[in-house]
Amino acid sequence: MIAVTPAVRPQFSADAFHPLRAEAAIDASAFSTLRRRAVLEGCKWDPQVGDVSTLLPFPLVMEASEWNQIAAFAQQLTAEALAAEQEVLEHPRLIARLGFPPALRRVLGEKTPLTPAAGRVMRFDFHYTKEGWRISEVNSDVPGGFTEASCFTAMMAEHFPHLRMAGNPADVWSRALAAAGRSGVVALLSAPGYMEDHQVIAFLAARLSERGCQAAVAKPEQIRWQDGVAYLETTWHRGPVDVIVRFYQAEWLSRLPSQSGWKHFFRGAGTRVTSPAAAVISESKRFPLTWDELSTGLPTWRKLLPETSDPRHVPWTRDDGWLLKTAMCNTGDTVRIRERLPRRDWFWTKLEVGLAPHRWVAQRRFESVAIPTPLGPRHACVGVYTVNGRAAGAYARVAEKPVIDFAASDVALLLEDAD
Repeated sequence: MIAVTPAVRPQFSADAFHPLRAEAAIDASAFSTLRRRAVLEGCKWDPQVGDVSTLLPFPLVMEASEWNQIAAFAQQLTAEALAAEQEVLEHPRLIARLGFPPALRRVLGEKTPLTPAAGRVMRFDFHYTKEGWRISEVNSDVPGGFTEASCFTAMMAEHFPHLRMAGNPADVWSRALAAAGRSGVVALLSAPGYMEDHQVIAFLAARLSERGCQAAVAKPEQIRWQDGVAYLETTWHRGPVDVIVRFYQAEWLSRLPSQSGWKHFFRGAGTRVTSPAAAVISESKRFPLTWDELSTGLPTWRKLLPETSDPRHVPWTRDDGWLLKTAMCNTGDTVRIRERLPRRDWFWTKLEVGLAPHRWVAQRRFESVAIPTPLGPRHACVGVYTVNGRAAGAYARVAEKPVIDFAASDVALLLEDAD
């Protein structure tokens, strides 16, 4: 067991309380071993980008009671989203409001029966602000971070015996998939060239194999549909599959040729798929623009998600209290904040939004509260997973700036019990 130096304690005044704190880093030798294990055992193949480590040698700590609160929020958000998604799917005019590519919008608006779901996984990104917990979005179509939230966090917990994990989301998800697939063939699909996605499906495939499933990693073009049944055609497996894990974004699928049968991932097939068609509804950052026309109540969403609007209806060009993002924003890649952009980039943002406002959304900014860490002040995001409606663990990241995007570092989240 590695000796741990005293924790970094917050030095905030009473009006700047933060429910997270950072422990001190484990020593360099121990962390080197841990990182090597994360690569070999956890499929964390990008532990460093350039000269910067993507894994941090210290954990964030949260009291168990605080975790129970945001876990309960995540479960309430899930229940409300599932009900709202089904209602939106019944109204093509609401689907048209979500900023999807035309081909995807047409398929979602069809009356063909939905392809059955093999469970549901979502991740809600929580940020602690001066007004308390807020969410920036839900990742409900292709939520990532499972390797870091499960394997890396478990390894970090070994060095802090007085703390524990919030859960192991990869373990929970693989168990649910194995039950749905009846220990048969599970096809895991991702897009070529995306390291982070390959890490997730390789790690998940290993967990499924441990549960007696035949896990086959492939890409969508290797699926053939016959009478609504999915068949995998690869050199390592040829034949029908029981379950498909679609770790391939819905809007990317809609760019494939129609003869590939991509629409069967959403409608008209019998093979179970996760993520299902409904997932892309709440994945759209324009999802809140449908709420006022739904009979489904969304009180938790309205409480935790900042005000969200069509950019044509708010003064975002002159009010820095708003930020912009595209409907299908991923990893914060299209978040636009005027004060953080060069003048040239802000000019092009205004032009893009002006030409295609239906693809963008304006959202009220919140003021994230930074926490002291061994690296200095950092802003944190705690992504809470739900699997089939139940909280399953957390994926934590930190960054120097308030926007948590692809440049953020991964950090373990551990819980401290009151006793």
